[in-house]
Amino acid sequence: MLYMILERFKNQNPLPVYQRFLDKGRLAPDGLIYVSSWVDTNFHICFQIIQTHDPKLIDLWIANWSDIVDFEVFPIIPSKEAADFLLPLLNQKPNP
Repeated sequence: MLYMILERFKNQNPLPVYQRFLDKGRLAPDGLIYVSSWVDTNFHICFQIIQTHDPKLIDLWIANWSDIVDFEVFPIIPSKEAADFLLPLLNQKPNP
């Protein structure tokens, strides 16, 4: 399963986060896979994609960072999967 994690740097300060990452790494438990991430240009929020088969691992990972980051976790699916799921529910009209 994929998850979008929004990490809001506490006090809008990314320096403690980057320092901890430099000192200790991602601090992710085995089974939690980093996919990719982006940071807004104000350095207030990191948008991170992770993958895991055990959502409890997300809580373990968050515990390593919750003193300097506020988290929001969203289970996500690729857009293609969403479209495939929703297509049968749509009112389909024939193309003229």
